[in-house]
Amino acid sequence: MVYLTRQEHFNAAHKLFNPAWSKERNEQVFGVCANENWHGHNYDLYVTIKGIPDPDTGFLFDVKALSKIIKTHVIDLLDHKNLNMDVPFMAGKMCSTENLALAIWNQLAPHLPNPVKLHCVKLYETPRIYVEYFGEEV
Repeated sequence: MVYLTRQEHFNAAHKLFNPAWSKERNEQVFGVCANENWHGHNYDLYVTIKGIPDPDTGFLFDVKALSKIIKTHVIDLLDHKNLNMDVPFMAGKMCSTENLALAIWNQLAPHLPNPVKLHCVKLYETPRIYVEYFGEEV
């Protein structure tokens, strides 16, 4: 099995806020991330696919085609957007990095041609905080 990773980048704003809780409870749990005026991140996204290289090309998958899939189905929908308000696939979800990684997986997986499989979505919110998702059901 060969693993190929493509890195992309996007900027987005969000806030962490549970509408069922009081403002005080939200601030207690989410701290400054509950700021009613939002806050933003410079996200780095790593998408790893897996499979067997084509015997004719030696490629697992055309990296330009992979980049186009990621940009079309993820980056163009997230970059310079408010995750809570502007992104349909995040509607009704808490806009945590964990939930965003899951949603990105769901956006990408259906668009990869057989026999290539999505292996991992790794999403950096900051240089010191990231989430990895491997498609496992909870």
